[in-house]
Amino acid sequence: MEDGLTILAKIQKLVREKLQETGDVMIGGGVDSMEKYKYMLGQVHTYQLVLQEISNLLNNKEQKDEKGTVIDLNSRGPKS
Repeated sequence: MEDGLTILAKIQKLVREKLQETGDVMIGGGVDSMEKYKYMLGQVHTYQLVLQEISNLLNNKEQKDEKGTVIDLNSRGPKS
């Protein structure tokens, strides 16, 4: 059984390939109507969104950031 990171990496690779294929069709003149263009543009946006979400999941710094630049404004407690 494969671990989650391997599965995410494979999904990421497949989505990148589909994004490239769709872009190639759009650039290569494979769009014959405005409806098809809008559909394919929606696909591209969806692929980009999925890739961004996978990237966010794989980003260890965002998931477990112990030395970040976030300032806790409530660390001093309420003012009296």
